[in-house]
Amino acid sequence: MAQVIRTSEKISKIVIHAFFLILSLVFIVPIWVLFSISVTSDADIINYGYQIIPKAIDWGAYEYIFTSAANILTAYKVTIIITVVGTVLSTVIGAMCAYTISRPDFAYRSKVTFYMFFTMLFGGGMVPSYILMTQYLHTQNTYWALILPGMISVWNVFVMRTFFQQIPSSIIESATIDGASEMKIFVSIIVPLSTPALATIGLLQMLGYWNAWAPAMLYITEQKLYPLQYLLQTMLRNMQEIMKNIELTGNTNMIDLSNLPMESMRMAMAVLAIGPILLVFPFFQKYFVQGLTVGSVKG
Repeated sequence: MAQVIRTSEKISKIVIHAFFLILSLVFIVPIWVLFSISVTSDADIINYGYQIIPKAIDWGAYEYIFTSAANILTAYKVTIIITVVGTVLSTVIGAMCAYTISRPDFAYRSKVTFYMFFTMLFGGGMVPSYILMTQYLHTQNTYWALILPGMISVWNVFVMRTFFQQIPSSIIESATIDGASEMKIFVSIIVPLSTPALATIGLLQMLGYWNAWAPAMLYITEQKLYPLQYLLQTMLRNMQEIMKNIELTGNTNMIDLSNLPMESMRMAMAVLAIGPILLVFPFFQKYFVQGLTVGSVKG
């Protein structure tokens, strides 16, 4: 009987491992195909379609993108700055706000919570936001124009609030009796106990800042402040405009169409955009897995 149980357990493990191996391939293969297309010439894409392994390696798309390497590197610098600063500020401010409304002894807890929840239902709109950012805060063509719009996510605040509520109140009461201030309790007790939640929220904020391009479209006119996503989008839009003008006028004297790697360049831009994040994610994976159930116990 014991032998049958052990055999059944082995079969179950093999099935589970095989399932997750296949699931991993489902996620990995599209990324590999994306890279494969980015190093395939447009002629091969037309003749052979999308290939997992390209017929021939062609770096033409990357060469075309990096003809303005200085702009790409500057865009990377801008994106890294706003991602790091924005993630740190949004996580710290969001955690402080969440801790405040998680405390049952905070007199205005319900009012502040409702006020924040109300902003999830109704927003001021694009025009009032633009007027606020440009006419009152005067952040146009500054890093703050790229950081402030995405700094606070009420949803993330509520998720952290729920996590903080699960921390035993006796710990906070003991620290208060020992004479610890609220800031001391938050920094020395709450933050260390909430590392999985903070890392998970920080990762989500990081992805949001890294992929953001709308603030640059609205508030940035100087190319030296273009983040990576917006610069790549601008380059692709310019190429599409060139192709459209050539189709309308029929004039191909100005540019050789064979040197425009349209399809592979789209994929190359995607690789450049997601590459750094793929390298960063493994460092957050341990905390991210622990934080997947943040807020699942109590609402």
